[in-house]
Amino acid sequence: MKVLADPLRMRIVSLLAHETLCTTHLMEETGARQTNLSNHLRLLREAGVVETEPCGRFTYYRLRPEALESLSEGLAGLAAAARATDAAQNRRAC
Repeated sequence: MKVLADPLRMRIVSLLAHETLCTTHLMEETGARQTNLSNHLRLLREAGVVETEPCGRFTYYRLRPEALESLSEGLAGLAAAARATDAAQNRRAC
């Protein structure tokens, strides 16, 4: 979740949800500088959110939907647990 908390990384993920893009395209869409964008893409790649596809001198990035699905399932599980135990009313004594 931490990797998606940054607004630029979330913008990148949103763009990649619709199409596979290279760094040049992402620079045009986000207005970010190449070095800044490359650092964010590295973090997304290391977190398993995106994968790369070399194409000549360019590198294309695509979203790994299963990474977001896994996160979504985890969050849904937490929400279900909170509902099932009525976490708002369940409080430990200090």
